[in-house]
Amino acid sequence: MPNRQTYKSGPVQLSDRGLRPPLKWAGGKRWFLPVIERYWKGHEGRRLVEPFCGGLGVALGLRPDRALLNDANPHLISFYQWVRKGLTVTIDTRNEEPVYYANRERFNRHIRAKTHDSAEAAQLFYYLNRTGFNGLCRFNLSGEFNVPYGRYSERLKYAADFAAYRRQFRRWTFTCSDFEDLAVQADDFIYADPPYDVEFTTYSRGGFSWEDQVRTAEWVAAHPGPVLLSNQATPRVTELYQRLGFRLEYHPAPRRIRCNGDRTLACEVLAIKGL
Repeated sequence: MPNRQTYKSGPVQLSDRGLRPPLKWAGGKRWFLPVIERYWKGHEGRRLVEPFCGGLGVALGLRPDRALLNDANPHLISFYQWVRKGLTVTIDTRNEEPVYYANRERFNRHIRAKTHDSAEAAQLFYYLNRTGFNGLCRFNLSGEFNVPYGRYSERLKYAADFAAYRRQFRRWTFTCSDFEDLAVQADDFIYADPPYDVEFTTYSRGGFSWEDQVRTAEWVAAHPGPVLLSNQATPRVTELYQRLGFRLEYHPAPRRIRCNGDRTLACEVLAIKGL
């Protein structure tokens, strides 16, 4: 397929399809749904594969009948698996600083005890996500959650159950593994949205290196079915995707670059093959 670049200007309108994600998640692509939907149209019968599913903004927007949704963060995937089973929230969910730090310590006790896949740990992960600073998911070198209290001025709402999500998750498979270990089929539709090529990549213990970016791009490029791959349009990401023969589009992103006081809008690159 010949390499071709286009630039899509103007604001992207939010799709009104699908459920809103139950978690806050850095780098979520719900804003990008109108673009992804254009390529998904006509492929609804395929299985959607997301090797970096994150907050599920894309999967919940597209609502495929079948999906393989993977992420390297075991706490995230455990939460989704418990939602699929019928998770209810019975822990203390008051938006108060002492409650937050008590719940954070309870969550870290689960991590230390290797019971992070328990129902209580899933509830605590949900509470910490909703209540912590900016919805961050960050861990220290010991693997313990260390996001501070969020100090939100507005009243936070917490779900008591996730019945609507449970119905949607019934035919979806959630896994926590390296993306190269996924049992991908030749006709799957892959949407890969790896952590951005930026300094902060500690969404899970171990981080995400430039070597991981290259592995991701090469793995996606080798898939015989339709693929989309998105990232921040840094010079080396763009060069990598061009070298692998992707067709590229550029889209203005609804966030700003904050390095050295720079407040210009970031640019998203969408790499396309088989579509």
